[in-house]
Amino acid sequence: MKAITKHKYGGPEILGLEDVEKPTVKENHLLINVKANSANPADWHILRGKPFFARLTFGWFKPKDQILGADFAGIVEEAGQGVTKFKVGDRVFGEMLKGGAFAEYTCATETVCGLMPDEADYNEMACVPIAGLTALQALIVHGKLKEGESVLINGSSGGVGHFAVQIAKAYGAHVTAVCSIRNIDFVKSIGADKTFAYDKENIHLHKVEYDLIVDINGNLNHADYKRMGKRGVMVGFTNMGHMISVLLKKGFSKFPLTQFTAEANSEDLNTLSKLIKDGKVKPHIEKIYPYSKIPEAIGYIESMRTRGKVAMSWDL
Repeated sequence: MKAITKHKYGGPEILGLEDVEKPTVKENHLLINVKANSANPADWHILRGKPFFARLTFGWFKPKDQILGADFAGIVEEAGQGVTKFKVGDRVFGEMLKGGAFAEYTCATETVCGLMPDEADYNEMACVPIAGLTALQALIVHGKLKEGESVLINGSSGGVGHFAVQIAKAYGAHVTAVCSIRNIDFVKSIGADKTFAYDKENIHLHKVEYDLIVDINGNLNHADYKRMGKRGVMVGFTNMGHMISVLLKKGFSKFPLTQFTAEANSEDLNTLSKLIKDGKVKPHIEKIYPYSKIPEAIGYIESMRTRGKVAMSWDL
């Protein structure tokens, strides 16, 4: 089978398209014929081996796993012993944060997969797992967002952000979306009640209070959370120094602030699938690349200016 591989750390230029052995299905795993992938910041962090401490997991001097990629959508070709939730022929989507998805076939545990809505296409659903799970868990699991509450979403037009706006609205919240001036119309079109252009106003001087602050962009400091919110969730961070500064101050404060990494599970994936089926959430795809140009897609999202998501198709 064909796969996008890496044999050392570096930029997209070190990726190659190779013929590799097709994986064998394992116990409690699904063998999936991949139809589409999407690109995430996690992919280029893993590709570059940054932040450096992440190499404890992914390989100290060179990558342990040769095949890159987390998000996928495809068809179950074989179900391993012990699988109970899926059968051969099911259309599924999911994610494997450690990699292995940028290939014609991948082997994933059933616990990190969800069923696709009948009417959804593969490119669309491949864009959901990491970004959608992060948004859902930030708002509902960690943010405890309730109907009628107000939420400020900082970084609302990107992969995670555009899901967060739609999910918050689906749960009955009043949404203020922070983005660049060029993306104001976009975040309004997906449901934002109010908008804040960070390149026109200084977010660090913003004094409106919200029930929940969700910082996807990662540039808010601890004082910003306390000034603007009753509670907060930190999703992204600009650099390690910034994250450590915020978390250190959190340790000496009673302000309820959570920092987390999203965890894939079938229940949350199926929640996202239902929201999409019911028309409450729609993935926005800015670009679709053929699988042969996956390195180009990774380079594109590394610029951090993507509106919505970038998909990569194995049918192109």
